[in-house]
Amino acid sequence: MDAPAEHNLDLIFAALADPTRRAILRTLLDGERNVGDLAEPLPMSLAAVSKHLQILGRAGLVSQDRQGRIRTCRLEPDGLQNAFIWMQGFGAFAFEDYDALESWIERALDPEGIDDPDPDTTHAP
Repeated sequence: MDAPAEHNLDLIFAALADPTRRAILRTLLDGERNVGDLAEPLPMSLAAVSKHLQILGRAGLVSQDRQGRIRTCRLEPDGLQNAFIWMQGFGAFAFEDYDALESWIERALDPEGIDDPDPDTTHAP
C-alpha cells in the first residue's frame, strides 16, 4: 500500500479508537446534525466536540457545512472504504477454511496425528 493510503488508514483507525468519536458517528448514521445537537448528550464542551469533529474530518469520515453560525455535520459513506478494503484481507476465510484449520490443529495437538499430514489417509499398524 502506498504512503497516502497508509496515512489515511492511520487517520481512520485513530479516529475510530475513541469512544466519543464512535458515538458521534453512530449519531450521524441517522442523518445530518448540527454541532450543538451532537454535543448535547456528550459530557464535554462544545470546543472538545469540535476537536473530535476535526479528527473525524481529517480521517474523511465526516464533512461539515457552515450556514451562518450553524455548522452541519454529515457522515461520509465512503470514508471507511480504505479501512474496509484493508480489513477484507484478514477476513477472507470461508467456513470450510476454518474447518480445515480446526482439523489441522487437532492433528497437530494429537501426538499420534503429527506425522500424518493427510487425515484421509490411514496407516496400518
